[in-house]
Amino acid sequence: MQDSMVTTALVLPNHKIVRNLGVVRGITVRSRSIVGNIFGGLQSLLGGNITIYTNLCEQARAETYQLMCQHAQQRGANAIIAMHYDATELMAGLTEVLCYGTAVLVEPTGEHG
Repeated sequence: MQDSMVTTALVLPNHKIVRNLGVVRGITVRSRSIVGNIFGGLQSLLGGNITIYTNLCEQARAETYQLMCQHAQQRGANAIIAMHYDATELMAGLTEVLCYGTAVLVEPTGEHG
């Protein structure tokens, strides 16, 4: 599925929804490694962006996004609307990341702009 066919909005510009295929999601549970905690702790002493944790979060989001898109394609969707991310700390150092939205089948309206 093309990234341009996934949106946080409730509509996809220049397309009409012809079928709602339901909620789709991607989920992953990530933990910080002991090495990550050591380097993250050292970076936190210096202040600013803690890149090791930023990279971990980006990897988790990218993975859940791809899983959500695969779930939508399995249902026959060609677009996803109302996409969101959510994260929950399950326990210290263990985080669930969820990406979800509504899988839809859309057709171009023929309008441009």
